[in-house]
Amino acid sequence: MGLQDSSVGAMVPVNDMAKAKEFYEGPLGLAGGTEEGDGGVTYEFAEGTRLHVYPSPGHTGSGATLAAFRTDDVDGLVEELSSTGVTFEQYDEPFKTDEKGIAVMGEIRGGWFKDPDGNILAVANA
Repeated sequence: MGLQDSSVGAMVPVNDMAKAKEFYEGPLGLAGGTEEGDGGVTYEFAEGTRLHVYPSPGHTGSGATLAAFRTDDVDGLVEELSSTGVTFEQYDEPFKTDEKGIAVMGEIRGGWFKDPDGNILAVANA
């Protein structure tokens, strides 16, 4: 059995779990998180995927995308999240985002936002 026979999930380090839970369960609208022994919370998503948010003070904000939420309606999800106070990033390089924060990269459309610790998360159609 190799790695490709295993499931995989995203893990996001945060400095303050209370502040993180406010963001992930507030503006992002996540619910049903399971408290874990490491002080973190695991959220379940479609197709058996998971996002684990855990305390790791001083190890946040890597500057790279840590997790991407797949959707068939990038524009709709960006609009929905924006209406709850989520701010989508504006980029010029290596790809240009529009006024909503959505970039088109061939057949892939996506937008990026940060959690309170500067961790970059995305919504995309791929």
